[in-house]
Amino acid sequence: MIRYALVGAGARAGMFIRALTGDHADVARLVALADTNPARPEVHKRRHDLDIPVYRAEDFTEMLKRERVDVVVITTVDRYHEQYLVAAMEAGCDAITEKPMTVDAPSCRRILETQRRTGRRVRVTFNYRYNPLHEAVKRELRQIGEIGSVHFEWLLDVRHGADYFRRWHRDKANSGGLLVHKAGHHFDLVNWWLDDAPAQVFAAGRLFFYGEQGKRHGYARDYDRAHGAAAAEDDPFALRMTDEPAMRELYLEAERYDGYLRDRNVFAPGVSIEDDMAVLVRYAGGASMSYHLTAYSPWEGYRVMVNGSRGRLELEVVETDHVAPAAAAGVKGEPGALSDAERGSRRLLIRPFWAPPREITVDGYSRQGHGGADVRMLADLIRPDAPADPLGRSANAVDGARALLTGLAANESLATGQAVNVHDLLDLEEIR
Repeated sequence: MIRYALVGAGARAGMFIRALTGDHADVARLVALADTNPARPEVHKRRHDLDIPVYRAEDFTEMLKRERVDVVVITTVDRYHEQYLVAAMEAGCDAITEKPMTVDAPSCRRILETQRRTGRRVRVTFNYRYNPLHEAVKRELRQIGEIGSVHFEWLLDVRHGADYFRRWHRDKANSGGLLVHKAGHHFDLVNWWLDDAPAQVFAAGRLFFYGEQGKRHGYARDYDRAHGAAAAEDDPFALRMTDEPAMRELYLEAERYDGYLRDRNVFAPGVSIEDDMAVLVRYAGGASMSYHLTAYSPWEGYRVMVNGSRGRLELEVVETDHVAPAAAAGVKGEPGALSDAERGSRRLLIRPFWAPPREITVDGYSRQGHGGADVRMLADLIRPDAPADPLGRSANAVDGARALLTGLAANESLATGQAVNVHDLLDLEEIR
């Protein structure tokens, strides 16, 4: 029985706790929780009927020793991933960390150097690799020959996108911005699909829709946080935590311990991340990618187009074709956040030269859990008897670094207006 501990008991932790104490309880045992806020672990204990100790975050190393932990799951604020990863490996534990692996190049170096020195295993939860549609892309790319270029457009709707501007992600020091926190998923997908690494990055972007300057668009209401604010009552951008038990218990009722506000006004001061970003990437193998992330779209989904020497692959996914007004105040993934009125679709095409396009049928896709990826990823991460993985979906620390460095190089390019060579930020070959 593998002994697990989890640090960072916010909403994301629930997915791992359910897996460890439910579907995979025959091979895994959750033995402890840790957090900076004492209320949040107790919420998870009540929900899952857990009789396990809770530790203060500053007692993390003591927890690992006392509870004889084998694997640590890290679901904290992104900027703290590195300190727990390094401490876990130094204590002889393996680690599973939420993406991004960290938020800057120096901490990435420390993680990789510690991993090399200790020999411990680090896995990064790039769940999009486990989406059946993305697995199909990986398999089908061979049909279009040598890859010349990729175009990748990702759209976050005004429910999902807005949520990054209510919470800790709005501060780039915490999250690295959306080019690190969110786009890291997408950069990893392309690295994985192409079996390649980024070499040079150029980016342009700005804070266009949210934040103080977004008030000019006419949507802003005059309040700092939604709870208790009369101006937020009918605001489609306001999160109403009292309506959803998970948000109320994990955040609203836990505020008294640390003052963290989960429901900030998306147009309030303090936003230091961008909401509209364009990125050009040149890969070591010669291919290029044009990428765009929009965080204020009327619909949610993405388009991927891959051009090859024998044709073209096209993937279009509409996760929700609009945001229904009745669901606008919810958090994506929480109960009630997806309305029956919101429709979705998906299509994967191969367009060979001199032949009609053919559609690829993909089984196993779900509109829940990141296309059905979460359940598949958790089984692969947790179960020692997981079947062989010919697609190589499990992401290690180097994979985490490659995705992170794409985003960090893009951030550097935003700041300087110049193209950035990735190895100038961190030379992975030197560490390996």
